[in-house]
Amino acid sequence: MEPLPDLNTVRHAEARIRDRVLETPLIPSPDLEREVGQPLWLKLESVQRTGSFKARGALNWMLTASDEELENGLVTVSAGNHALALAWAASERSVPVTVVMPEGSSPLKVEGARALGADVIVQGAIHEAVAHCFHLRDERGLTLVHPYNDPRIMAGQGTVGVELHRQQPMIRRVLCPIGGGGLISGLGLVLKALNPDLELIGVEPVGAATMWNAWQHNDPKASLDKVDTWAASLAPAVVGDNTYRASRQTVDRIVTIDEESIRKAMYLLLTRGHLYAEPGASVGLAALLSGAVAVDPETPTALIISGGNLDPDQVSRCC
Repeated sequence: MEPLPDLNTVRHAEARIRDRVLETPLIPSPDLEREVGQPLWLKLESVQRTGSFKARGALNWMLTASDEELENGLVTVSAGNHALALAWAASERSVPVTVVMPEGSSPLKVEGARALGADVIVQGAIHEAVAHCFHLRDERGLTLVHPYNDPRIMAGQGTVGVELHRQQPMIRRVLCPIGGGGLISGLGLVLKALNPDLELIGVEPVGAATMWNAWQHNDPKASLDKVDTWAASLAPAVVGDNTYRASRQTVDRIVTIDEESIRKAMYLLLTRGHLYAEPGASVGLAALLSGAVAVDPETPTALIISGGNLDPDQVSRCC
């Protein structure tokens, strides 16, 4: 069993990637505060390199990779944000990357990954895309860079927490989207080490409650038969043993959000928050608006706005 990253590991990752990624803003949003009824801070990973927090983990992985790992090239499976991030990070070392993306992936993300030099293969539903990724790994001798269940990826994502605590140590509650769990794992390992009393809440779409499903079965391998959500960045069918272990240690609870609440939250982020945020980045706000997480005016709360890779047609669908 691989050791999980600790605070020291994440701090080393933060120093390693600092010059190549942005320290993203942590901003108050008075208009959204009035809408919700409590103090809110927004951590804007939507303005990060390649448009999401994923750039952090991908770059940390790339900068710690051995020559042997890079020799034959890399392969991954992704609905889009990890694909963009890994293609960008690999271009820093001129390493070829093959990305398998499920059908229905964002055209913006598909074309973006290709523009960054990745060989993109669009293949079936998420289960089929994962299977094809493993097939390519074995057939071509490629190195798999897992989109979330890798301690080096998790450590890179945890740098969000290092920044957040440095920027506003008085935050007492954080709402974080969960896909495969790489972000909330790294974030949780940092924030709980720095402030054990902070409440960390994971948010998933009802139609892709992958981590919640694993928790319910007490099994990191528990897989959803299907995923059905507009928030494609939060829609893996299964989590991983590393992200499962970390979430059990650091996440206080998980809530699930329906599609209408996600649409409303994304609309408000656009119109009241003046932010271009994708559906998966909107679930924290959705949790407060829907009542899945109680509004608490006495608890300064941060929302992780995890990505801003939003197709123009998605804007019209939320309005």
